[in-house]
Amino acid sequence: MNDKNIESTLCEERLFSPPAEFSAKARIPDRAAFDSLVQAADENFEGFWSDQAKAELTWHKPFETVLDDTNPPYYRWFTEGELNVSFNCLDRHLKGKADKAAIIFEGERGEVTTLTYRQLHQRVCRFANVLKEQGIVPGDRVVIYLPMVPEAVIAMQACARIGAIHSVVFGGFSAESLKGRIEDAEAKLLITADGGYRGGRIIQLKAAADRALQGGCVSIQRVIVLQHTGHEIAMTGGRDLWWHQIEAKADSHCEPVWVNAEHPLFLLYTSGSTGKPKGIQHASAGYLLGTATTMKWVFDIRDEDIFWCTADVGWVTGHSYTTYGPLAVGATMVMYEGVPTFPDPGRFWKLCQDHKVTIFYTAPTAIRALMKWGDDLPASYDLSQLRLLGTVGEPINPEAWMWYYRIIGNERCPIVDTWWQTETGVHMISPIPGAIPTKPGSCTLPLPGISAAVVDEKGESITTADRGGYLVITRPWPAMLRTIWGDDQRYYETYWRKFDGKYYVAGDSARRDEDGYFWIMGRADDVLNVSGHRLGTMEIESALVAYPKVAEAAVVGRPDAIKGESILAYVILKGDRPAKNGDGGAPLAEELRAWVAEQIGPIAKPDEIRFVDGLPKTRSGKIMRRLLRTIAQGETITQDTSTLESEAILAQLQGKA
Repeated sequence: MNDKNIESTLCEERLFSPPAEFSAKARIPDRAAFDSLVQAADENFEGFWSDQAKAELTWHKPFETVLDDTNPPYYRWFTEGELNVSFNCLDRHLKGKADKAAIIFEGERGEVTTLTYRQLHQRVCRFANVLKEQGIVPGDRVVIYLPMVPEAVIAMQACARIGAIHSVVFGGFSAESLKGRIEDAEAKLLITADGGYRGGRIIQLKAAADRALQGGCVSIQRVIVLQHTGHEIAMTGGRDLWWHQIEAKADSHCEPVWVNAEHPLFLLYTSGSTGKPKGIQHASAGYLLGTATTMKWVFDIRDEDIFWCTADVGWVTGHSYTTYGPLAVGATMVMYEGVPTFPDPGRFWKLCQDHKVTIFYTAPTAIRALMKWGDDLPASYDLSQLRLLGTVGEPINPEAWMWYYRIIGNERCPIVDTWWQTETGVHMISPIPGAIPTKPGSCTLPLPGISAAVVDEKGESITTADRGGYLVITRPWPAMLRTIWGDDQRYYETYWRKFDGKYYVAGDSARRDEDGYFWIMGRADDVLNVSGHRLGTMEIESALVAYPKVAEAAVVGRPDAIKGESILAYVILKGDRPAKNGDGGAPLAEELRAWVAEQIGPIAKPDEIRFVDGLPKTRSGKIMRRLLRTIAQGETITQDTSTLESEAILAQLQGKA
C-alpha cells in the first residue's frame, strides 16, 4: 500500500438509472450520446470548444485562436474575439422571448415581482447609463453589497454591459470584510441598500457600508443606495445617491460595450486558510460559455422550465446559475431573498409549489437542515412539477441524497450532484441526468471537454479503484480562473505549484470506483492519519449522519502520541443534545462509535464525540473544518473568519458559552 494515498472504506453500491421518460426528452438522452461528446473533445480539444463557443455565444468580432497556452498556467481563450456578456444574456432574447419571465422574485415577506426579458433589459440599460454618468468606464471595479433581490442581478448585468468589473460581496458580511474587498479591488463605486430581510429581521447593509468606508476605501467616489426595507438611514451628501432617483432619470437605451474575450468580467473573493481573501478573476467569454453549456448539459434546461438555484449572488453559484447561466440560455429563474426556515421550515417547498419550479438546485447543508423536520412537511406541498434536483457546495452524504431523492423527488427526479469551485467557474464533474446512472454521494463523471484525474504525491495517476489521492484537472478549460487579482504569484503558488504547473490542483481529495465514478472525500487537508491509515473525513461524517438520531457531523483530527492523529467528531442531533457532553463515555457517544465501526471499520471510530448546537459554516453552507481543527487542538484562532455565518458558534465550540 502506498501510505501517501487515502484509504476509502465506505461502500455505496446503490445505482439509480435515469428514468426512461426523462431520458426520452433529454438533450443528452443516453450514454452513447454522452460518450460521443467526450470523444469529440478528446480527439479535437480545441475544435470541440471552438464549436461550442460559436454555437452558444453571439460574437461581435469572431475569434481565431481558441486556446493560447504559450504562457502556462496563465491560459487565454478565444483571444481575438469580442463580445458583450449582457448582450448575450438579454438583447439576443428580445426576438421571441421579450415577454417571457426572466426573473420571478419572492421576498421574505411574501411579495412577488416578475420581470420579463424586455423589462429586465430596460432596467439593466437604465442602470448601465447611471454607472456611466457616475464616471464608470471599462475596467473600473464596482463593488456590489446587496440583498438577494433583482437589483443585484441588474447591477451585475449593467456592469457587464459597459465593461466594468464587478465584485459582489455577500450581504451578510461584516463591515471589515467589505472594507478589505473594496480596498483590494480599488473599487471606484459601491452599490448597497438600506437593508435586507433575513430570518424576519433587517440586516443593516447601509450602516455596515458606512462603517467600512470610515477611515479607508479611499478609491470609492460614489455610493448608490437601493431603497428596499424603507427604514431610516444616514445619507452622506456629495457621496451617496438613491438608486430609484437616478434610475428614473436615465435613458432605457444603452449600447453594449464590446470587449475582448479575455476582458475581466468579475472578481469574487474567497477566504484563504491564512492571510487576506483571494480575489478570483474570471474572464468574459470563457466563463459565459461554461455557464451556457452546463445549463444545457447538467440541468437539461428547456424553454418551459422554471429554474431555481437557491444560492445568494454573493457566491459563485449565484453568479453562474442565477445571474449569468439562466439568462444566457433565455430561461426563467426564481429568486428568493430570505432563509429556508422562515417563517417555517416549509418555505422552500412552498416556493417550489407556488412558482411551479421544475429544476431545484440547493446545498447539502440546506437539505440536511430540512431533513430534521421530517417527511410530512414537504409531503404537505405539491412538488409534482419538479423534474430535476441538484446539489452544490460540498459532497452530499448518501443519507441526505436518499432523502432528497425519495421525499422531494418522489423517486422520479434525477439528482445532479455537481462538483466545482469558485475557481473553476462552472460544473466540472456531474451526472448528465438523462444519460448517467447515479450513485448516492458520487458526482460521477467529468463533463465533456473536462479532463480530471486522481493522482498521488508524485503526480502519477492512481488507477486502483477506491484508492484516494489528489483531485486535479489536467487540461485548461474555458471557464477557469485567470489569476488572483493583483497577485499572479499567489495564483501559481495556490493552484499550480504542487505539481510544477502540470495540473490545476483543486485542493480536494477524491477516489474513483470501479466504474470510473468520482467520489469527493473532502478537502485534501481534511485527511486523517490514524495509525498509518489515511482516512478522508467525508466518509466518517457520512457514516455518522446515517445514524437515525444525527442531523449533521463534522470530523477533524488532532495530534496523538501513539496513533499520529485521533478522531474528534462534532455532532448535531435531531433532538436536544445531552446535558453531559464531550466525555466519550456517554451512552449515545458509545452508540455512535459502535455504529461507525460497523459502517466503516474499527479504525474509523471517533476517539471523542462532542455534541454541539451548531457548526462554523460559511454563509454558503460549507463547514470551516480548519477552525474546528484549531479548536480541537486548543490553539488560538488566527484564520480569516470573515465568511462565517455566525461567529457566536465559536464561543460554544471553545467552551466559552
